[in-house]
Amino acid sequence: MIELLSAEIAEITGGRLTSTASADTPILGVDTDSRNCETGWLFVAKPGESSDGHHFIDAAIGQGAVLALAERETQSADGAVHPAIIVPDAIIAMGQIAAAIVERLKAANGLRVVGITGSAGKTTTKDLLAALLANLGPTIAPVGSYNGEVGVPLTVFRATAETKYLIMEMGATGIGHIRYLTDMVHPEVGVVLGVGSAHAGEFGGIENIAKAKGEMVEALPATGLAVLNHDDNLVAPMHTRTVAPVRPFGVQRTAGETGAGVWARDLDVDADGHPVFTLVAADSSTHQVTSGLIGRHHVANILAAAAVAEYLGLEPAKIAATLQGLGPSSRWRMERIERADGVSIINDAYNANPDSMRAALRTLAELGLPDAQGNARRTWAVLGEMLELGEDSRHEHDMLGRIAVRMNIKKLLVVGRGAKLAYNSAVLEGSWGDEAYYVEDTKAAARILNENLLPGDIVLFKSSNGSGLRHLGDQIAETTSGSSAAKEGSAQ
Repeated sequence: MIELLSAEIAEITGGRLTSTASADTPILGVDTDSRNCETGWLFVAKPGESSDGHHFIDAAIGQGAVLALAERETQSADGAVHPAIIVPDAIIAMGQIAAAIVERLKAANGLRVVGITGSAGKTTTKDLLAALLANLGPTIAPVGSYNGEVGVPLTVFRATAETKYLIMEMGATGIGHIRYLTDMVHPEVGVVLGVGSAHAGEFGGIENIAKAKGEMVEALPATGLAVLNHDDNLVAPMHTRTVAPVRPFGVQRTAGETGAGVWARDLDVDADGHPVFTLVAADSSTHQVTSGLIGRHHVANILAAAAVAEYLGLEPAKIAATLQGLGPSSRWRMERIERADGVSIINDAYNANPDSMRAALRTLAELGLPDAQGNARRTWAVLGEMLELGEDSRHEHDMLGRIAVRMNIKKLLVVGRGAKLAYNSAVLEGSWGDEAYYVEDTKAAARILNENLLPGDIVLFKSSNGSGLRHLGDQIAETTSGSSAAKEGSAQ
């Protein structure tokens, strides 16, 4: 973080220093978690759903924090007022500090800011782009999936005077959320990956999701660039909502289309599910790429990252070389683990919506196809609830089970009452008997898997974050000895 004095932060936020706070205290870092604070840091005492940050100010000071950003005065055990800046809203104040830092870095260092949004793929695209831009200069990108009103400022606070590129994920659960974030960091480049049905219940329909995601390109300057997924029917028309030039990307390029874009040609997947394709850069040069990611659906993320990197000055040949074999760097995104007994685990249970569910199942089905010798691997889909779908939830979970059958997934394990319709529809669709299981919790799911997995099986774990299957995936991946069946038999 660039150094700010406590008086500067008070001025930026319109806050009031408590009587015990010094105006010239240098602030070297900011965090909302008292456990992460270090010497010289500012602790943001934000209120939460289950806990109040004001109760952890003492703990933060014990970790080295020298100042709190708080909504009320608090005291230590001996009655002394904590050194703090008092503001009406700590989260809004975080955003104000972040905005001031970005403004200063742009003026002093020519900082270039990229914003990425979409219903799926933000984190993967962010990770790919961070690897690409590291070739050009010091780059800061979010940790994990920091993409909201707290996560975006926390990412900004990691920037230093040397930072040249700042990559921001921007998520939303309502109209106006992305606009709030773009007003904070003013991206030069805006990426829209796709409009899916994630959070449809909160938004009030997919049309409102498209409206919200389009706030990204509306915020761009005429000197910037909008990077839009040409293959998404709700994203492609967003070119009418921006004054910035547009660079499309995708697989399905329209015949006769003119203008610079970034495209995948001759797309296929190899035996391990890695996308293999020809990257057609905006300068029309072509480059062969075999990605380290799993699933052809990741090609959109790869192309988006490549489009941004080329615009910011990275040579297409270097882009292709960097992308070659590059896999995920954030956890639980088509993360593949090979067990010693020959079972393959694909843990993609950080997030889920109908589109990403279908993509993951399609990848699983492809991995289970017979090889050149005619040998096929048995596929398991361990699926949990897709949250925040609103009135579409019943229909989408019903379709999920049917899709698993139609894609010829060999075994289905549905976990949790919210996803039970997927089990019911699979049984009806395929007249399944022991091919499908339903359990109410991950403990029961683990028991079924431990008793039934065989060497050679491929197991996909997929659910929304709140359904918790990512931890089940980790647990099954760490199993070093299979069941008696696994020891005695082989996949059929």
